[in-house]
This record gives sequence, structure tokens and C-alpha cells, in this order.
Amino acid sequence: MTDMNTIYFAGGCFWGTEHFMKQINGVVSTQAGYANSRVANPSYREVCSGSTDAAETVKVVYDPAKINLDLLIELYFLTIDPTSVNRQGNDRGTQYRTGIYYDNAEDRAIIDKQLHRLADKYDSPIAIEVKPIDNFYPAEEYHQDYLDKNPGGYCHIDPRLFEVARKANETAKPTVNYRNERLTRRQYDVTQNSATEPPFDNDYWDNHRKGIYVDIITGEPLFVSTDKFDSGCGWPSFSRPLPTASIVEKSDYSHGMTRTEVRSGSGDSHLGHVFNDGPRERGGMRYCINSAALDFIPLEEMESAGYADYIKYVK
Repeated sequence: MTDMNTIYFAGGCFWGTEHFMKQINGVVSTQAGYANSRVANPSYREVCSGSTDAAETVKVVYDPAKINLDLLIELYFLTIDPTSVNRQGNDRGTQYRTGIYYDNAEDRAIIDKQLHRLADKYDSPIAIEVKPIDNFYPAEEYHQDYLDKNPGGYCHIDPRLFEVARKANETAKPTVNYRNERLTRRQYDVTQNSATEPPFDNDYWDNHRKGIYVDIITGEPLFVSTDKFDSGCGWPSFSRPLPTASIVEKSDYSHGMTRTEVRSGSGDSHLGHVFNDGPRERGGMRYCINSAALDFIPLEEMESAGYADYIKYVK
């Protein structure tokens, strides 16, 4: 294990965070515990009292030859509300604050880079604590591998994200050069330069086939045909994204308008905009997405293309 690296993630209740992290290819081991406590070897009861200032944290040991810290942090971001202070899901208290703690000073630059990227996607301040690990005390045995021992037990993380974690490191994330070489000019301009393709002159605005729409950059599932509707705007319109999609919504004041931009969290690419003028019976939202930001996988090809787990969403 001498060639392994270690990082510590606080993401609310450590049951879900630990289970999420252990799904990732390249993670060697995980351990639930209490980080940066003022009291040596605190008990769960003491931590819950707020007197220790400890954070419920997961120690992640990973193989840098199989996964890098950048991707681990990006996946961690999927499991939290980064703007929430001392609260994740239904859990409240200082022990449920978010944080990234490191034991290698060189990791700080990587963490800061990822936080700056994350901050650009939000209007509210990022509340993730970043500091060296002062101490880490393993939690009681019944907290370890809790969701393995108690399938269906409490978890503040959407369980569908566990499948995202399992698949996240199956292939490397595309690079900018990959984008330049593989994307058409329109696809590149839309996803990388936030351009807008012409209405009624794009691939999927009038596509009525059953299937799944994925991120053209990363292949991440974003929308399904079940939630697609004809809005008359000339672009693909959806009432909602998939529950597992890492969609980021950001205020957009370009072109003299106030809109909400929709971006891909995993690919950091422009997708389109979301409006509140969608069908009321579908929730009232209209995700107006550029065809150039999407790839469509027909229902009959989803299993062979690796999207079998998402067939249940196509009706």
C-alpha cells in the first residue's frame, strides 16, 4: 500500500459517502470516522453533541495509477449541496458540514482548482471546508460499511448515484484535444463556447423515437424520451433531467437577458437553458437543450451501448 494516496471527504452522513466512494474503480479502501476533533477518540454520541467540532468524514485510500484526485473530487461534488452550511439532506449540525481534508500539501492546489471551477457554477458561496487533516478517528464498528450491512438503510445520497460512481472511471474523461478532433464545429461551439444552434435546424428537435439522450462529451445520461415534449421552440425540450444527471444550473445575463443556463456537471459543457413555462402537468419546467450537446441512443440499442440500467426510465 506504499504507493497509495489518501484523501478525506466530509459530505454529511458518512454512511452514504462511504458507500458511494467504495463503488469507484481505483478506490482501494474506505473508512468512516471523525476528522479534526478537539477530543481524542470521540464517540458518536459526543460528536452528535457538537462538543468535539469533529466532522463525519470518510477516509479514502486510492490507487493514483487507476484514478486521480481530480476525478475523485468531481464525483464527491455530485453527492453534496456545496452551498449548504452544516446540513446535507435531512441531517443538520456541524458534524455534517462538507469538507476536503488532505495529508499531502501538494493536493491543495488540485483541491483549490476544483473548488474554483465549482464556484463558477453557483451564485451562492461554496461552503466546503478545506484544510490539512489534523486527526482522524475511526467510527464505531457498526458505522463501517453500514449500507452493505443494512441494504435500504438511511442514506441522504440518491442511491442511483452509486451506479454513476461504479461507471465513472470505466473510461478516461475526454480531453480538450479529443473534443477538437471528434466534435463537429457546431458541437464544439455549443458545448465549449456556449453558442446556440439554429431552431428547427438541428438533429433532435422533432425526434420522437424512444431512447436516452446523453452528454456528447462524456456520454453521461442526461434526459430520456419519456420527458421530451414538443414546445414549438425548435429545440429539444424536456420537462426534467434524469435523477442521476449531474446538471448544473447557473444564472446567465448574456445578450441583455436574465436566464438560467444548464450545464453538464461531469463534462463542464454548455447544454442550453431552463425556463418555467413548461407543461403544468409535467411540473412546469422546460429544459431547452441544444441538439449539438447531445447524443441520442435509441431504446433498442441502449443495452448494447451500456445503458441497460436506464431502460426503466424509458416508457
